[in-house]
Amino acid sequence: MSGENKESKTEAKAAMKNSMAACPSSAAVFSEGPCRPTVFRRFYERGDMPIQNDSRGRRRSVRWKVALDVLDYHHFLPLFFDGLAESLSPYNFIAVQGIHEMLDHGGPKILPVVPQLIAPIRKALDTRNNDVMCSTMKVLQHLVKSADGVGEALVPHFKHFLRVFCEFRCKTYTPHATVYGPKKPSLGELVEETLQILEQRGGKDAFKAIKVIIPNYHSCVSC
Repeated sequence: MSGENKESKTEAKAAMKNSMAACPSSAAVFSEGPCRPTVFRRFYERGDMPIQNDSRGRRRSVRWKVALDVLDYHHFLPLFFDGLAESLSPYNFIAVQGIHEMLDHGGPKILPVVPQLIAPIRKALDTRNNDVMCSTMKVLQHLVKSADGVGEALVPHFKHFLRVFCEFRCKTYTPHATVYGPKKPSLGELVEETLQILEQRGGKDAFKAIKVIIPNYHSCVSC
């Protein structure tokens, strides 16, 4: 092997040894993903959802086509949760409002559906859309409080969506005023608030499960 070739290989090895992989920009973590139409939107536009936008009053509301006590939660609750990823009006409002009303009236019908809600929750959080994420945090809080056992049922699924919480924990974005009324918590505050509720309602294994994914999280149980 010629001296020139040996020298070239030595330089190449040195360059590889001293090189460092470029770190992703911090801004990339918060970049919104592409907004795609959801299954919820397709079903709604087709007239297959048991709900519609009600613009008769001054305040935005929804109107149900069937009574909530006869609604098939196994079929419809995951579809409404799929609509959490929507950022366009009126789909986002109808999906979120529909979820809250279903959670208010679902009782024991909610717990068996929890495993089907994890994928749409993660999908909504992965949009990195600030308003979508704020709405999803409020829905998660309501879900955990909606029925006995729901908090514990979510614990094994923390690994699927809490990493996004870790990334957005210090985000100071404030959601649109109409979403939460006069008191407008920041996204970071909603993340922290949701983590505390997940711990409080998740049973004895909740804190440990959160800590594995978010090492600097501190227990609020004794607060």
